[in-house]
Amino acid sequence: MSNIANFTEAELKEYREHFDHLDIDGNGTISEEELTTILTQLKMFQSNAQVKALIKEVDQNHSGTVDFHEFLVLLQKIKSGETDVGKGFAAVVHESKKLIKVKGASGLHSFAQEELSAFANHLNACLANDDDVKHLVPIDPNGLDLCDKVGDGILLAKFINLAVNDTIDVRAINRIKSNGAKLSLFQVNENQNLVISAAKSIGVKTVNLGATELIQGQKHPHLVLGLVWQLVRLQLLGAINLNNHPELYRLLEDGEELADLLRLPPEQLLLRWFNYHLAAANHPRRVNNFGGDVADSECYTVLLNQIAPATCDRSALDHNDLLKRAEQVLANAAKLGVSSFIKPSDIQKGNRRLNLAFTAAIFNQCPGLDPLNEEEMEKVGLDDEDSEGTREERAFRMWMNSLGVADLYINNLFEDCKDGLALLKVIDHVEPGIVAWNKVERKVNNKFKRVSNCNYVVVLGKQLRFSLVGIGGVDIVDGNKKLVLALVWQLMRYHTLKFLAEVQRKRFGDKPVTDAMIIQWANDQVKAKGRSTSMSSFKDPSLATSLFFMDLLYAVEPRIIDWDLVTAGETEEDRMLNARYAISVARKLGATIFLLPEDITEVKPKMILTLVASIMAVAP
Repeated sequence: MSNIANFTEAELKEYREHFDHLDIDGNGTISEEELTTILTQLKMFQSNAQVKALIKEVDQNHSGTVDFHEFLVLLQKIKSGETDVGKGFAAVVHESKKLIKVKGASGLHSFAQEELSAFANHLNACLANDDDVKHLVPIDPNGLDLCDKVGDGILLAKFINLAVNDTIDVRAINRIKSNGAKLSLFQVNENQNLVISAAKSIGVKTVNLGATELIQGQKHPHLVLGLVWQLVRLQLLGAINLNNHPELYRLLEDGEELADLLRLPPEQLLLRWFNYHLAAANHPRRVNNFGGDVADSECYTVLLNQIAPATCDRSALDHNDLLKRAEQVLANAAKLGVSSFIKPSDIQKGNRRLNLAFTAAIFNQCPGLDPLNEEEMEKVGLDDEDSEGTREERAFRMWMNSLGVADLYINNLFEDCKDGLALLKVIDHVEPGIVAWNKVERKVNNKFKRVSNCNYVVVLGKQLRFSLVGIGGVDIVDGNKKLVLALVWQLMRYHTLKFLAEVQRKRFGDKPVTDAMIIQWANDQVKAKGRSTSMSSFKDPSLATSLFFMDLLYAVEPRIIDWDLVTAGETEEDRMLNARYAISVARKLGATIFLLPEDITEVKPKMILTLVASIMAVAP
């Protein structure tokens, strides 16, 4: 067993960051796939047997992966001299530190220069014609120029809107004036708050990331890279779902139902799509990861040839030189109009992130799947609902993803909560220590275990005084949308009010915060600034114009509103413009907000509560 007391707080933070670098998908463990990718990048990969042996060396609980506790055990042995740093898994840990490092206040942080370079090239291509960033683009792909260019917040704010359209109202971004005058520190801080809050609203994890880290990006390249990668991933993988591509229905395997396909995250859909084409080409190989399995370019070559046989041939396989093969793969992809920002060496080294992004770019340009006929479309049963589900489902899912909980990513709220584990992790994050994990079924391989976990979720919900009349564990397992939404809403509300009580302790003491207290506070703030609007409840129809929210934001920070952009809200279009602006302005204050403009214009009381509470949380 590792003794954490043997490590200083700074060491633990450094070791966690090193572990997170090896844990590429961020699920809390280092898998065989991830270790293969790291070994390939370090030019240490020998065979799959080698990978299994390295995992086994450190894997104390026989899970087939390495968790952080097991990682610490190894580091303690290295520290004590019990383990030779030049052998086995210890050598991997040691060699992985040779990736580019930067000295920070908390120690050394590693990041991959090839990823920083690739993402710089990608942003250059995406934002080349945007006048708002002409003082920043092109970004030099060599060195840390990207980390410097994110400093005023404009670059990332504009890219967030490319990742998820209309996340930020561009009118709220502090931009460079025509005279070229630089932004003030106050304006830069506003932009960075807007970037971070907007990123959270689309499910990006921003743990340990604040305005200061982005302003001083060259000192924190590992944090800049982590944020940019998540945004690139959202941009490239966001449309890979059944609503945007019903033809993905063709990837259903024998014995599967549509629900099985719906619960697959985009990465898994891409792997299945890749292998679908390999099978159609009668190729014997299959791709199980975006690292070592694609490093020799063979599967890429077959994929492109299968998708577009008249354009992409298989002559790349005539080369024994893997870099030349990769060059030809990129050349073939370019013939299809695929805009790729990776280099041949990124393919050859098996860089998982960059190969995932490249594969997504191929899919987005040319999926190569036959359209569904009318009968098949009826089987799929897709409707005109938002591709991510209902607005509530989206808001709750984004909230859960933004919490920074280890080994948690919600792709589909109703499907991903069915085994109870995701909900239990969120409950334990919201109320630390409440979950007795010895009561939880960790390996959920049958319905009995799923129901057991979900029953425990309901028990804990009642312990937190949620209203759960008529809700049982089986409802969560069955994906009852109405009841799941009711449960998760109460969890989100509990978290919001608990956080509000903590940051506003001086105002409320130890009293629990109620809806009436929030409404009273908001009205008092607006009245104190001499504004005429007010709200009677979170259902007040007048809130549809957003004028009360503008006054509230002005009361919190008088410099935050540009009144020339605010309308009377008399038309539906004007109300929507006001709502978009109010949300982005609130984010400039640092408020974390998950509602959409439609939630304001339609006066959805649950989401209105979260908006006012979030503004209150950042008020002085």
